[in-house]
Amino acid sequence: MNSEKEIVGSHRSLSLLDATLLVSGSMIGSGIFIVSADISRQIGGGGWLLLSWIVAGLMTLFAALSYGELAGMFPQAGGQYIYLRNAFKPLVGFLYGWALFFVVQSGTAAAVAVAFAKFTGVLIPSLGDNNVFFQTTLPIIGEYKLTAAQFLGVFSLFLLTALNSLGIQYGKFILRLFTSAKLIALFGLIIMGIFIYGNSEIWNFNLAHFWDTQHWEKDHMSGIWIMTQIGGIALLGAFGAGLVGSLFSSDAWNNVTFIAGEIRNPKRNIPLSLFAGTLIVSSIYVLTNVAYLRIIPVQGAPDGHDVFSNGIQFATHDRVGTAAATMMFGSAGTILMAVLIMISTFGCNNGLVLSSARLYQAMAKDGLFFKRMAENNRYNVPGYALWVQFIWASLLALSGQYGTLLDFVMFAVILFYIFTISGIFLLRKKMPDAERPYKAFGYPVIPIMYLLLAAFFCINLLITKPLVSWTGVGLVLLGIPVYFLMKRKPAAA
Repeated sequence: MNSEKEIVGSHRSLSLLDATLLVSGSMIGSGIFIVSADISRQIGGGGWLLLSWIVAGLMTLFAALSYGELAGMFPQAGGQYIYLRNAFKPLVGFLYGWALFFVVQSGTAAAVAVAFAKFTGVLIPSLGDNNVFFQTTLPIIGEYKLTAAQFLGVFSLFLLTALNSLGIQYGKFILRLFTSAKLIALFGLIIMGIFIYGNSEIWNFNLAHFWDTQHWEKDHMSGIWIMTQIGGIALLGAFGAGLVGSLFSSDAWNNVTFIAGEIRNPKRNIPLSLFAGTLIVSSIYVLTNVAYLRIIPVQGAPDGHDVFSNGIQFATHDRVGTAAATMMFGSAGTILMAVLIMISTFGCNNGLVLSSARLYQAMAKDGLFFKRMAENNRYNVPGYALWVQFIWASLLALSGQYGTLLDFVMFAVILFYIFTISGIFLLRKKMPDAERPYKAFGYPVIPIMYLLLAAFFCINLLITKPLVSWTGVGLVLLGIPVYFLMKRKPAAA
């Protein structure tokens, strides 16, 4: 059950560059172009907006620096599942894999695929979200739509799954091409937004209101936005709520650990890629928001009639990136941003599809998932696991409920990070003589700082969003009976 053997026949074909691109490519989806609107509605001025991204970046970097030790100790496919299984018990590792498959990774892939399709719809309206094939009202779910964007999203998942099932070289090619393209495009957006198209009047206005504390909330009965000035505990709670968007946009950095069995010299290259990838993306996120603040005022009005009067807070459909591009390039900016987000989301999903199947394969090798998911196909990749993943992600995309599921599970995602980093302390006592080619940077200070920040995030969500948080925990705990059912079956060794 606890075999530490790597998947038979795996080839180490991914370099340090590929691993770094996998970290950064999996992190950058559509969030950086959208979630700043909600963050600024939660808490107000540009200072708080930047601080939210800085804190999320530091948390991500602290976690990545800590994970390096675990990646060096257990350099085989499965990543975080393997770490949790060894530090705690197989049940904890299984619950992580359960949440990852049924909600976190599959739900993210579905959401990113539909985001890709929605922005494709900007260029080709018949493929977008406004082309509704079927609409009805369902019990519990409420209004349900089946749109062209959902079908296009499923097709994009099919294409990525098909290519990745033909061998690692296809996923690697897409990884290099699309991640490089979106990194170059984001650097271009930053340079142009800060140095070329930046407006000194808007920048000075944002600086004058840098630490204003405004909290906007929509009244569910009237649909009217209501603004309140906040401070003290309410300010802390609003800041924590705003972190949901920046942390979600910074997630998936750990996907590189899932595919450790196909990375050259993983004991060295995985820790390095975790550090380099998270540092690059976190820096890009902060600088992108500086560019936004140079172009668009933060404060806006819910009934604004143009990009300027909407501000960042009420950018149309929360598309802050599109609003910034429109301020720079006029109507052409909408098309340019749509193309950039299409590249970003397609490349992001390639990273998710490429890496996740290896974790499910590791679980199947332990007898804790469908037996056939343990197998490699003739192209030496986990083909069966890739197609099972595709089917479930597609069903979530067509259901339209992936966004709700992700809201529920964000609490659990951070909770598993807390468990994993706590595992470093446990393993130093449990396995003191184990080889550690890389030790957690700044141990024990940096791991403890992450644990404290993550604990604040979880406690804040329990207070401000108890239904969402406890539902996320409930979804994870549903895996307990499944675990014991799986254990009763013969191991898929």
